[in-house]
This record gives sequence, C-alpha cells and structure tokens, in this order.
Amino acid sequence: MLPPPAEMDPIPLSAVQHAVYCLRQAALIHLERLWAENRFTAEGDVLHAVADKGGSRRARGVRRVLSLPLASARLNLVGIADLVEFVPGDGGETPFPVEYKRGKPKLHRADEVQLCAQALCLEEMTGQTVPQGALFYAQTRRRTVVPFDAPLRALTEVTVADLAKVLASGQTPPPTQHKTRCRACSLLDLCRPDVFARPVQQWRDRMLSKALEAP
Repeated sequence: MLPPPAEMDPIPLSAVQHAVYCLRQAALIHLERLWAENRFTAEGDVLHAVADKGGSRRARGVRRVLSLPLASARLNLVGIADLVEFVPGDGGETPFPVEYKRGKPKLHRADEVQLCAQALCLEEMTGQTVPQGALFYAQTRRRTVVPFDAPLRALTEVTVADLAKVLASGQTPPPTQHKTRCRACSLLDLCRPDVFARPVQQWRDRMLSKALEAP
C-alpha cells in the first residue's frame, strides 16, 4: 500500500468499518458529514458508554486499558480502542484488542476488519506482533476471538486503500443496492439507493448497449 498524501487528514478507524459495510455509507458520513440515529446506533452508543470512561487496571496479571488512543502513520489511521489487554509473556506484553458491538456476529466482515485495523495500529505503536483480538457482542454476552490471519490483514489493507481514494477524491460513490444491509443502515432515508441507483443502472445499460452495437 502506498503511503497517504502528506496533506490528507487521518482516517478514523470507525470509517474503516463503514467502508467494509458500504463505501457510499462511509463517504456520506465522513465526507458529507451526514448521520442519522436508529435503534442499532443508539444501542451501540449505550454499549460503548462504559469503555469511553477510560482507565487502566490489572486483572490476573493482564493490564487492561480502556479507551486507548491508536494511530498508524503508515496507514494514516487514528482512533480509540474500546479495550486493549496487554498479556505478559517472555517477549514482553502482547496487545489483545477487544471491540464492543451490539447484536451478534454478522455475516459480513466489517467488525473484523475494524478490529484488525486496530491491531495494525498497535503493531506499529508497540513493535509487537498482534496475532488475535476479540469482538464482544452484547446479544450473545461473549467474546468472539478473531485471528489476524493473512487474508484478513489483506482485506483490511485493501479497504483502507479504497477508503483513502474515496476520501481524497471528495466524491461520494453511487449507491449499490444490497437489500439486507440497506434495510439495517441508519442512513437509508438520506442515501435513497432506490432512487439514485436507478439512473446509474440506466446509464450503465445504455453504455453496454452502445458497446455491443459498435462494429
């Protein structure tokens, strides 16, 4: 991945999760500054309230830090980890990021990519390899361990690169309708994929017809 332009603002870690879910959603939030609350975002705010208080303590020899600021100069990322546990070992403390989420594990990988982006920041900040982390879901009341394997790391890097291009361009991508994700999106009424996707599809159809008619 190429280094970001020096003049580009840092990318929020939360935007990486939005970009995996939908690049248009990420642009609407982080370029056009649009936001709308729904039941899902409200539940997420309540869940993060405890972590946002910050602080550090030890439990069974593990140092636990709430609301830890994170940054990566290489990826041009900044943000705050809900919780990072520093597990002692022979080579020093190994960071173990934990992200709190409402609901339950999802079919898409947005949460995993956001957590992996936190791990990449921690590796750059501490010089320690971060092999895994965890997602804590409020509905199941348990952690889901996420290994930061090569495919997930690659997906995270590609997502950050794609998001950086969108933010640098200043242009919001056109909508791509995804029924399940669109229904759950708090920006559905502002995005209007059913309205804006139609002209884009019509334009694509016209261009395809012209190409097929060409000698």
